[in-house]
Amino acid sequence: MSASRPAAVIVLAAGEGTRMKSRTSKVLHELGGRSMLGHVLAAAGELDPERLVVVVGHRREQVVEHLAGHAPAAEPVVQERQGGTGHAVRTVLEQVGPLSGTVVVTNGDHPLLRGETLARLVRTHEDEGNAVTVLTTEMPDATGYGRIMRGADGAVTSIIEHKDADDAQRAVREINVGMYAFDGALLGDALKRVTTDNANGEEYLTDVVAILRGDGHRAGAFLTPDWVETQGVNDKVQLAQARRQLNDRVLEAHMRAGVTIVDPATTWIDVQVTAEPDAVVRPGTQLHGATHLGEGAEVGPGCTLTDTRVGADATVVNAVCVGAEIGPEASVGPYAYLRPGTRLARKAKAGTYVEMKNAEVGEGSKVPHLTYVGDAEIGEGCNIGASSVFVNYDGVNKHRSVVGDHVKIGSDNMIVAPVEIGDGAYTAAGSVIVSDVPPGAMAVARARQRNIAGWTERRLAGTKSAEAARRAREAGADGAGEGAG
Repeated sequence: MSASRPAAVIVLAAGEGTRMKSRTSKVLHELGGRSMLGHVLAAAGELDPERLVVVVGHRREQVVEHLAGHAPAAEPVVQERQGGTGHAVRTVLEQVGPLSGTVVVTNGDHPLLRGETLARLVRTHEDEGNAVTVLTTEMPDATGYGRIMRGADGAVTSIIEHKDADDAQRAVREINVGMYAFDGALLGDALKRVTTDNANGEEYLTDVVAILRGDGHRAGAFLTPDWVETQGVNDKVQLAQARRQLNDRVLEAHMRAGVTIVDPATTWIDVQVTAEPDAVVRPGTQLHGATHLGEGAEVGPGCTLTDTRVGADATVVNAVCVGAEIGPEASVGPYAYLRPGTRLARKAKAGTYVEMKNAEVGEGSKVPHLTYVGDAEIGEGCNIGASSVFVNYDGVNKHRSVVGDHVKIGSDNMIVAPVEIGDGAYTAAGSVIVSDVPPGAMAVARARQRNIAGWTERRLAGTKSAEAARRAREAGADGAGEGAG
């Protein structure tokens, strides 16, 4: 039986997160290309809830701004004071009104939790007809966690906090993760009866479980077998651990889908990256954002790609690419930098120490080395000589250059935009091109060479250069004398 659409998912994200020791809200720290809260919202979104509510409090401005930019469907609800988990959920109901149906409560600092796990929690809750269903797991070391006590029928009879448990209860490995599915109609009434009669003077959701059982309703539990995904993040050590665990999960999924990852230990891939079978990722590579690798593409070693598409059978080596599109069978690097708006067509090349920005390079065209191409369009079959610069900025505005098909740009050229170089044209080495070049023409834009004889000996007398020049001059003079007569 499939689970119904929940009435709401409530994400608790109001805590101070003091152990993070950061000016950034705890739930906004990133791993795998998303904030912690972003991962939780993605998992919650898989349930397709009627309402997605995020309780905000500490550094609420940061969290609300983040939601507006990344999850506009989420509704922020402000918890003015930190009054406990029960108080947070009660605040939601007071602001959004009663909720009828299944209400899921989860936490904004559990980035490894899968949507599939939440769905199974909801399905268990509805199949068993529970008033509340607790998400649980079995921890290798349950120290500090509340233990789940079950009756003969499998129902939850109580949740015993570690400090209150006796030795037999502490031997129980099943623990309360701190996430729940509630019957919304029953939840509102129970929350009104939660007291603050505890050491911290706060309202706890665990008390709702006891209240519902006391009313004669059934409390159940769904035990997830993967305890790793239930771990919360409270400091940057745990954040690093979660980042590694998430990355391992992502890498495994790619490898099982046919992607070759040569060295998983040095490879980092964000959750939104996609790749086709037979793509190869070599050591020391990071793939971020909406990056996509086509079939047979090879990336690495030593690459960092962000929001970049790599075509089938293309190669990218020791390169940084941001917002670029690399066509099929194209090649990039080593030591290239492709900036946003760069597009390489099939079999195009951006070689060693090449930087490109907002540039289009046509099929089979090559920019082999030591060159900057900014705001330019290069046609097919072109070759751009070494140490050339597309000069695109006049100090106020950017301008664009257009290079036609089968053009040969000589080494050490300055292409000063706006300028157009016609099909089949050539430019001489060392030229500064400031005017359009007609198709088929040879453009020479440099001063005529002039040699000033004896300059080194006169101006740099006593130096090694002057001495070498003297010897060469005298040797030449002797040779001329022997050959004369």
